[in-house]
Amino acid sequence: MRDEKSKSYLKAFGEHLNKLRIDRNLSYRKMALKCKIDHSDIKKYEEGETNITLLTLLELAKGLGVEAKELLDF
Repeated sequence: MRDEKSKSYLKAFGEHLNKLRIDRNLSYRKMALKCKIDHSDIKKYEEGETNITLLTLLELAKGLGVEAKELLDF
């Protein structure tokens, strides 16, 4: 089980990811098409349920049209 600090990082990242997605007026499905990640996985990332890999981070950035470092600026 993850410790509380790790959970808080995942939650903060997820909230930031959600804001970026909403700011671009993208539904889960629209974003999934742009970054080739299943929409249900995007939801899990936004809810802080799943830790992502570096390659997933790069795909999410591509789908949002931002640099990967912007996703980590939360």
